[in-house]
Amino acid sequence: MPFTKFLGAAGLMLISSAALAAPISVTTVLDPQEQMRFEMGDGTPHFVLAVRREGVSEGEGALAGAKVTEFGWHDIMPPMGGDPRGYLRFEAENGDVAIVKFTVRAVFMKGADKPELHDDGFWELVSGTGQFEGKRGVGALKIEPAGGPKRLFSLVGEIGDKP
Repeated sequence: MPFTKFLGAAGLMLISSAALAAPISVTTVLDPQEQMRFEMGDGTPHFVLAVRREGVSEGEGALAGAKVTEFGWHDIMPPMGGDPRGYLRFEAENGDVAIVKFTVRAVFMKGADKPELHDDGFWELVSGTGQFEGKRGVGALKIEPAGGPKRLFSLVGEIGDKP
């Protein structure tokens, strides 16, 4: 009987903790402010792009309506793939800051005219101030072209309390 009570309590805790997490669904068009491209110089198209991009998020949840800055390191090996990673700094209208770490796998696939790049990965809320202090978050991330050097970052997931 005690084991059954334990399972019931554990199940209730899982249900109630899931209910505390708030959904996130935001998009941000990020425009390069600074970038440095490092060519490997080995006869391959391999390069690394260090970039700082800025934009404003739109959508639903605690990250919506924030000023966003990307601090990115994009290690790309066309036409095979790449490994973009970095941090997104969200600053809410009230000044609260959320720091989101992202990791992406870039895969080139055959397109109609040229190879198409698919950038899919995940994000994690790693620190913050104000409303983001003491919070954790996780979700999926997609990066897509948004005209010229601009990129559209789409994040879906949830933010809740640290355990």
